[in-house]
Amino acid sequence: MPRVHLPSSAEIKSHPREFALLRQVAPSGEADPEVLQEYTKLYGETAKTISNDEISFAEFAALFSKSATCRIEAPANCIGYAARDKSGVLSPFTFDRRPVGPTDVRIQITHAGICHSDLHQVKNEWGGSIYPMVPGHEIVGIVTEVGSAVSKFKPGDRAGVGCMVDSCGTCDMCAEPRGEEQFCKRCVYTYNSRYPDGTIAQGGYSTHIIVTENFVLRLSESLPLDVTAPLLCAGITVYSPMKHYGLDKPGMKLGVVGLGGLGHMAVKIAKGMGMHVTVISTSLKKKDEALTVLKADEFVVSSDTEAMAAAAGSLDGIIDTVSAKHDLVALVGMLKVDGKMVLVGVPDVPLELPSAALIFKRATLGGSIIGGIKQTQEMLDFCAEKGIGASIEKIPIEYVNTAYERMMRSDVRYRFVIDIQGSLIN
Repeated sequence: MPRVHLPSSAEIKSHPREFALLRQVAPSGEADPEVLQEYTKLYGETAKTISNDEISFAEFAALFSKSATCRIEAPANCIGYAARDKSGVLSPFTFDRRPVGPTDVRIQITHAGICHSDLHQVKNEWGGSIYPMVPGHEIVGIVTEVGSAVSKFKPGDRAGVGCMVDSCGTCDMCAEPRGEEQFCKRCVYTYNSRYPDGTIAQGGYSTHIIVTENFVLRLSESLPLDVTAPLLCAGITVYSPMKHYGLDKPGMKLGVVGLGGLGHMAVKIAKGMGMHVTVISTSLKKKDEALTVLKADEFVVSSDTEAMAAAAGSLDGIIDTVSAKHDLVALVGMLKVDGKMVLVGVPDVPLELPSAALIFKRATLGGSIIGGIKQTQEMLDFCAEKGIGASIEKIPIEYVNTAYERMMRSDVRYRFVIDIQGSLIN
């Protein structure tokens, strides 16, 4: 097998994309010739003959030389795709990331998941959008540089960034034992947010990101990076309420409403926890997928009154992922006494639920957004242990606007993931 000489710090700094590829192709330094050949076809200009001898990092990097895919608008150290206004249309954008500080970690982004909230934000559908905006908070990649005070990461590590990049670190929400940074009043979200100094945070549809160590997540070598990316939002968004509301015990009966990006992860994670899972959907077309591919135990069409009646009082809990107007009363009817229903979708209209529906079941209605950094790491470790990744469609960055159009039509199974290292080249 070809053995690649480890690069110097200067070589990593000059060729961060190629170093990230090296860590995927040959994490121990030795590269499987077939894997190396496959990667050169995917990420190089052309397929090239690979020597079976030792090769320098410079020779390895040359295998992955590729013509630039983005025109440089202005001198800057980072390239991304940004929306400039509420049309939400994304196009190439250059900007500067801050230098690596003592507690910072620089990550060369390999893949970035597309979340439905990205679409809401670029179109200013929730208000308060800051332009130009580089979306993306499902970020995975390879560490290429760390600050002098960083102790948890080193160059070459797999790492991820989710929905947050900073918080005050001292309030009741941030401090242990809570570790719920998402509720910190000074939380800085990964994009469409501002750091305390007023700098705009830009997201993962970009070549690299620099984040303080406390907001960087460790990623397992056992899961491919592309299917790991959506775990940073979709995964934690359904894992957190399961843990918080105690809907995580083997043998429990859990309902999952909606089978999209969030819903399919809820099914996978709940099955990993050993629960009996019922998918509740408006579309009969999703039945085979739910039962045979995702391994749900039961499937109920919410418009089928007989099926809903048969399932009444059968569930310990429900994770409701739907972001459109729908009937909460019928769903509460599926709960056992003392059952819990947790909303994680954000409809653009208020939902109706008479108090009697809860009172006569002694039911709990709750909500949840994401989870803290500690819990996100717990979720990532759990998914790695169980072999749980997202079901994805991988796309080049140039396809992102079409992906948004398809996402609006729910035309994706189940998460778009941008292959950043293959399509956003300087």
